[in-house]
Amino acid sequence: MKEKLIARFLTYVKYDTRSDESSDTVPSTLSQVSFAKEIIIPHLKEIGLSNIDYNSDNGFVTAVLPANTKGAPTIGFIAHMDTADFESKQVQPVFHENYNGKKIVLDAEKNIVLSPDDFPNLKNYVGQTLITTDGHTLLGADDKAGIAEIMSAVEIIKNDETILHGDIKVAFGPDEEIGKGADLFDVEGFAADFAYTMDGGPVGELQFESFNAAQATVYIQGKNVHPGTAKNTMVNAIKLAMTFDAQLPQNEVPEKTEGREGFYHLLGIEGTVEESKLVYIIRDHDRNRFEAKKKNLQSQADKMNAAFPEPRLKIEMDDQYYNMGEILKDDWQAVELAKRAMESLDIEPIIEPIRGGTDGSKLTYMGLPTPNIFAGGENFHGRYEYITVEAMEKATEVIVEIIRQSTLAAN
Repeated sequence: MKEKLIARFLTYVKYDTRSDESSDTVPSTLSQVSFAKEIIIPHLKEIGLSNIDYNSDNGFVTAVLPANTKGAPTIGFIAHMDTADFESKQVQPVFHENYNGKKIVLDAEKNIVLSPDDFPNLKNYVGQTLITTDGHTLLGADDKAGIAEIMSAVEIIKNDETILHGDIKVAFGPDEEIGKGADLFDVEGFAADFAYTMDGGPVGELQFESFNAAQATVYIQGKNVHPGTAKNTMVNAIKLAMTFDAQLPQNEVPEKTEGREGFYHLLGIEGTVEESKLVYIIRDHDRNRFEAKKKNLQSQADKMNAAFPEPRLKIEMDDQYYNMGEILKDDWQAVELAKRAMESLDIEPIIEPIRGGTDGSKLTYMGLPTPNIFAGGENFHGRYEYITVEAMEKATEVIVEIIRQSTLAAN
């Protein structure tokens, strides 16, 4: 199964499935549709799953491994097909067997180096088979590793009649990286008692708390006149944008926060003297602090607007997802089962809040309790992304063990 796991992973990462936040289609890119139909569905058929379906309304591929015993829960496993906003064409994975813990030159000509000086966690993988990029693209382990692990685990379970289980549901969806993937998911039709996203990082991660999340777009209207006659007339929208950002808490940004500390993250800025735009994401694990951050953003705009005869700044703000821990704290079944499965495999559970979100953040609020389990990779969303074969094997083993443990618990 190790060879199949690796083969699947390599097939998946070499297929460009980058999502597009500016798109208004579902999925946001046609490549995700092609990936679902040309790669995912044939692999599900090859394994021999039932009820294989591509839902054109929400972009999800779903399938079922029917129960072979009574009384066990129906459990779902979910991963996303898209990759993040970084170069994803012509991904060339590079294998480093028996990794020695030293620097890896990804591209000598451009001096692109994956170094434990920058990424100390590399030292955790000494002796393992490390898979990196060639320095030109992301790898796509987020979340192609999750897909490969779910596929491989379900095949193991199907081929081993000694593993008793209830219905096992799988779902592979689009647009997680742009925060839209789970919006249209058919929770009622999926009909699982609970589920897991295989979308975490290093081995052992078990996450049931996420950020509360919102996106805010600040539109700024300037007044452009000839600079030679601009005194007391020109309003420079670019300057207003700079002032607005400078008034936000400068220590509450991703590069200066950790743990449960939230932040304002300026994702993008564009503009001219006449018009400018700022795009932020707002994050905090605590709901009250999250709401305070949103109010502060609006407050700063109101203060700046007060200096002009007419408003110059307008904010459009939308909540994206909420902390799933607020729901899961009242139903620990899925979390305890995953914890028990890891411990039975001598994997120490790392239970920490996600400094981000998963499809599970939304699905949990939609009625499907969905904590997040490690997929094994690190440094997601960029050229320094990596994963090990051993980590993917462990994630696959955890899925199988969750199924074993769920039947034991039911009986």
